[in-house]
Amino acid sequence: MNETPSSNTISTRLERIALMAQQQRAPLTTLAHHIDLQWLREAHRRTRKDGATGIDGQSAEQYAVDLEENLRSLLDRAKSGTYRAPPVRRVYIPKGNGEMRPLGIPTFEDKVLQRAVAMVLEAVYEQEFLDCSYGFRPGRSAHQALDAVHGEATKMHGGWVVEIDIRKYFDTLDHEQLRAMLRHRVRDGVILRLIGKWLHAGVMEDGVLSARESGTPQGGVISPILANIFLHEVLDVWFAQEVKPRLRGRASLVRYADDAVMLFQFEEDARRVMTALPKRFGRYGLALHPDKTRLLPFRRPVVARAKGATDGRDKPRTFDFLGFTIHWGKSRASGRAVVKMRTAADRFRRALRSISNWCRANRHAPLEMQQEVLGQKLRGHYGYYNRSGNRRKVWDFLYRVVCAWWHWLRKRSQRGLPSTAMRRLLRRYPLPKPGPARIA
Repeated sequence: MNETPSSNTISTRLERIALMAQQQRAPLTTLAHHIDLQWLREAHRRTRKDGATGIDGQSAEQYAVDLEENLRSLLDRAKSGTYRAPPVRRVYIPKGNGEMRPLGIPTFEDKVLQRAVAMVLEAVYEQEFLDCSYGFRPGRSAHQALDAVHGEATKMHGGWVVEIDIRKYFDTLDHEQLRAMLRHRVRDGVILRLIGKWLHAGVMEDGVLSARESGTPQGGVISPILANIFLHEVLDVWFAQEVKPRLRGRASLVRYADDAVMLFQFEEDARRVMTALPKRFGRYGLALHPDKTRLLPFRRPVVARAKGATDGRDKPRTFDFLGFTIHWGKSRASGRAVVKMRTAADRFRRALRSISNWCRANRHAPLEMQQEVLGQKLRGHYGYYNRSGNRRKVWDFLYRVVCAWWHWLRKRSQRGLPSTAMRRLLRRYPLPKPGPARIA
């Protein structure tokens, strides 16, 4: 998205909101006046134009035909209270465990207005959010969250880890609790009224409209900031202000949206917090997955041996976070045990299956097109997974993609495709190789 002169003006106004939020600890009552026509133009610029359409079927291109009039109408309805949040269109995408994840797709106009309100909330709550939170925040990324886990585990020589898995978080987020949290910092009637309409907007699935009593749809533009506000209160503030001061040793929380891990220096601290977690989340209408929320030892192997553990109880385990398996390995340079990361097995299989399915569906397409798309997919994989210590898995992924491509190209005809012919094809249509690894 290319910035415009008005983008700089909006950035200045966002900075003023952020400064006001820093200086004024009382709830903010005058925020909606910032949302004017210029603000909506910027919200429109920041809204993805290639996303799926909502229940009205209107695309970004169709909305832009009469953009100025559409934005004026949207602004009038939002400010006067006559805006009606349309139901979201429900679709399902596969999860790595074979289940299906529901997504709610708003109309394009709804996305623009949600973006406008999200911009205001982001300016306010970036002054509130803690450093342990990394998901859906400006200037923060999944790689920074992974770096934080790596750094803390290294400092603690592993310690003990609590993996947190919230069961159907986006579907069970309690509306009344969320409204109460919002009112601690935001009491602008227009803003709160719009959020209330989005929370209660129905869901359209196969032509059937159903009401929603809890949750905020994944796929909604406003959902990430609302989900962050909720877990900021439920988990982040609680851990920083109530849990850590009562612990005997070092402890750390790293959260990316609803994925979170806690690291503890001492086992007794980890067990106390593990016991308290279900009660804490239950107070806010959330439930932890009983099998995926777990406590495990992650102490450096040499430490475990030094303590004389022979029954395997203290053997360091592995845990997954944001698509990586975090484990202990050996440094090639020093030979010492170090914290490493490799592509999680389920993510590896899922990515490979997706590419293989694409090769199958497009095996008769021109080779130039296949090369281009496969190159894009590989570069995207490298961009995320090509971290220090994970080079072998990244190169293995390239090898398996080549094998999948060869497998489906052989199906193009009964004559098949000999290995020598495939090698010639790869010289003519080479696939990109991994570049230098990202250093943690």
